[in-house]
Amino acid sequence: MGLRIGYGIDFHQLVTGRDLFIGGVKIPHEKGALGHSDADVLLHAICDALLGAACLGDIGVHFPDTSVEFKNIDSKILLSKTYELIKQEGYSIINIDSTLCLEAPKIKSYVSQMQEVIAGILHISIKDISIKATTTETMGFVGRKEGLVAHACCLITS
Repeated sequence: MGLRIGYGIDFHQLVTGRDLFIGGVKIPHEKGALGHSDADVLLHAICDALLGAACLGDIGVHFPDTSVEFKNIDSKILLSKTYELIKQEGYSIINIDSTLCLEAPKIKSYVSQMQEVIAGILHISIKDISIKATTTETMGFVGRKEGLVAHACCLITS
């Protein structure tokens, strides 16, 4: 059994006039994440963790922000395509651990929905998906509510 660890991180600016998607769930908030796709920071970090674990590059290699094909795309589609890429290489997912860094909104009440969405796409149990959140105690761009960050780590096996 070959075990591989992957790590992903993603950042997005928060702006008015955009919807906020985190973990495949639309979350009511006065600002949304700015990006070429729907800018789902958590799903992007998970994609990068999975791709990295399989030595398949990163999200920008497979889904470039210069491509019209991916303009405003639902990041759940990107996660699904990422899953297909690692499956083609003979890998399956053991677990995912992630942390969101944001001041607002509070996401605790949405975590179970996010786990369900991600588990459905990746064909793993919700018990194998950890989603945590923290603030930066009002420090930096996250603390000023200008953006948000997601970190993800995954373990895959061949």
